[in-house]
Amino acid sequence: MTHVDAIVIGSGQGGVPFAADLAESGKRVVLVERGQLGGSCINYGCTPSKAFLASAHNAGRARRAAALGIKVTAVVDFPATMDRVRSIRDRFEHNIARRLAEAGVTVVHAQASFVRPLVVRAGEEEYQAPLIVIDTGTSAFVPPIEGLRQTPYLTNFTFFDQRELPASMVVLGGGYIGLELGQGMARSGCQVTIVDHGARVLAREEADAGALLWTSLELDGVRALLSRSIVSVTHDASGFTTTLDDGTRLQSEALLVATGRIPNTAALDAPAAGVALDPHGYIKIDDRFATSCPGVYAVGDVAGQPQFTHVAWEDYRRLKEILAGGTRTRDDRVLGYTTFTEPQVARVGLDAGQAKAMGLDARVVTLPLDHVARAVEWGQEAGFYRLVVDRASEKILGATLVGYEAGELVHVILAHMEAGSKWRVLDRSMHIHPTYAEGLPSLARLLE
Repeated sequence: MTHVDAIVIGSGQGGVPFAADLAESGKRVVLVERGQLGGSCINYGCTPSKAFLASAHNAGRARRAAALGIKVTAVVDFPATMDRVRSIRDRFEHNIARRLAEAGVTVVHAQASFVRPLVVRAGEEEYQAPLIVIDTGTSAFVPPIEGLRQTPYLTNFTFFDQRELPASMVVLGGGYIGLELGQGMARSGCQVTIVDHGARVLAREEADAGALLWTSLELDGVRALLSRSIVSVTHDASGFTTTLDDGTRLQSEALLVATGRIPNTAALDAPAAGVALDPHGYIKIDDRFATSCPGVYAVGDVAGQPQFTHVAWEDYRRLKEILAGGTRTRDDRVLGYTTFTEPQVARVGLDAGQAKAMGLDARVVTLPLDHVARAVEWGQEAGFYRLVVDRASEKILGATLVGYEAGELVHVILAHMEAGSKWRVLDRSMHIHPTYAEGLPSLARLLE
């Protein structure tokens, strides 16, 4: 038995800085990781996907530049693109390993499992600590479709290991991952078909946001089969055959499964430590990240938090302050996020439907993007800006922005919400002309 001051299980974007900070303060810290350092973000999430999309979207923009009087033929060198993706991924992982080493963290590459409260087995060794933080994240959910598991399907975990561009790909799932990677593959030269059981893509967002995005995907040649279920999948030398519930058979060279995420808790043996899980396998935590076992905390995706890197990183900051006696909680923040499709669909706070469901008396205004001078000048008119405000207090409740680099612009609204601004502050703000951000005060002025 090895006694240390803290054990961190998982090296995601919450676990790594937490372990490094503790070690730099003089604590004896063990970090246990069964896979690659950096978790999903570095290895098969944010970093490789956005590096891949950098190539795909540049090609897509070049092809659409004909409207600006520019005629080019854009060809994506897929092997070179994926080599670059993997090199960036490897560099970031190396940086994490170096940071942990320089901080003095002991890294154990093994599967962690609880033996009893505050005792963890990793490999052949057992470790005991008064403080344990779980940051094991999530993995791709693979639905129980007949024959699927016997095929060489891709998930976001294996997608970036591709070395040659497949001629065609079926994508199971019309959510964030499926749409980002599906559009990226289409812009790389692959024929893409997206299949989803829902009636529309991006089902968690407002319908007109998803419709605008889908129009763009169609321009890239992406086909959608919606309100369809997959009954079986087979694979042979000619590729994949995906059979739908209406009898339709899709032939493709590749198959990407992007049907959701499941928590990485199965191998932890959480019950041995008295760490309670919810019915879906996520670790139950209170509003200060504490599990049902005193001394054990959980952050990020595995704790049922919104599945974004910035949330996990902010969890680390809040937990650090909580353990130092602070008053922070897991929900004392304004949540923003974006898709990295083109156009981007960016959100912060509540949308109109959510505000109504909560019984709030909200005002909603929408500004089409073709009312913004910069959007017209740059040929990026597809999109809109939408603001939701509380009628009585005039405070901003949320926003949906759809358009070019909407994920950057939404931070303007996020900052106003963190500051508790009323919409009139945005109204009287003088934004630079001509910028995309200039449209945000114009949006607020619709409330006058």
